[in-house]
Amino acid sequence: MSDDFRAAVAAGVLGSEDQFRALLQSIVDVARAIFKAKASSILLLDEEADELVFEAAADEASESLIGKRFPSSTGIAGFVLVSRQPLVIEDVLKDPRFSRETAESTGFVPKGLMAVPLLHDERALGVLEVLDRPQDTRFTLAEMDLLGLFANQAAIALDLLQRARRAQAALAGEGDLAVVARVAEALEHQRDDEDGSRAAALRLLAELEKLL
Repeated sequence: MSDDFRAAVAAGVLGSEDQFRALLQSIVDVARAIFKAKASSILLLDEEADELVFEAAADEASESLIGKRFPSSTGIAGFVLVSRQPLVIEDVLKDPRFSRETAESTGFVPKGLMAVPLLHDERALGVLEVLDRPQDTRFTLAEMDLLGLFANQAAIALDLLQRARRAQAALAGEGDLAVVARVAEALEHQRDDEDGSRAAALRLLAELEKLL
């Protein structure tokens, strides 16, 4: 099944974008609390624009951050995305990879941070950052494992968010795939019944895929 056809079918069965954004927000909220940090954020890689986009943030100015973009190769987040390796930096001002200009544009310049890539099916989807945790505690391997668990959940949520956006684009579009999307949407809300209409609809989707 082609990616476009999958997206069209998914338009009828995936949850809404708002659901997945709420999940991302809960992840950064909990990460901030668990690590006693001043802030936490999730950035999504927009492959077409080659930019990192704030999708969720937990700090005093979180609402103003959502949707903010910067080049994907910028700063520590960009390094973590490309290298696919987590980083713990106690003093970012001493690190040449740190982009103070980018940090200042967000309204928050951290002293230290933890950053981990968000990987799903061998794809780098984005970066999870935890900023300014207490400096009087040493970072442990157990904390790295915990950060990895947060990253796994965030990567799944980002993947679902991307799928939902592609699905809604298919549903809102024109042409053959839009028709498929609407059939799938109707199918999702249809219960099994005696006349087998749901089974017939499934066969219809299968035949549509062959035609397209």
